Amino acid sequence: MKLIVYYLIGLVFGVGISISGMANPAKVLNFFDLAGSWDPSLMFVMGGALIVTFIGYRLAFRRSAPLMAPRFEVPTRRDLDLPLIGGSAVFGIGWGIAGFCPGGALPALGTGMIEVAIFVASLIAGLLTARGLRRIGVNALTKSTT
Repeated sequence: MKLIVYYLIGLVFGVGISISGMANPAKVLNFFDLAGSWDPSLMFVMGGALIVTFIGYRLAFRRSAPLMAPRFEVPTRRDLDLPLIGGSAVFGIGWGIAGFCPGGALPALGTGMIEVAIFVASLIAGLLTARGLRRIGVNALTKSTT
């Protein structure tokens, strides 16, 4: 039953990403092009997502536990460290260069565009590299051992 629910949630997310244009790198890049052909329409997508998330969290946290898990998995750390800031910067730069974020690229795989496949392959390579560096105790951002 969980897999069916997860599939349906992913399907709704993918359809929403596609309808909103966030799977279209040209539309995303135009959003970042403030001095050229700026397209502000993605602000409405982001605003809508924030509103839905705000309401969803308020409703979900009224429950003592999630429907499909024994407890909520909520981050407890609140500090800003170099890996968090560096990772956020790399994410933003990659999004601005490629026009894809991971959430928009996965549904776009269905388009068959080679650019999407290259982006997703690079994303997976980056994730595996970071995991490997963490496993051997190297923090790639500070060039020190932990």
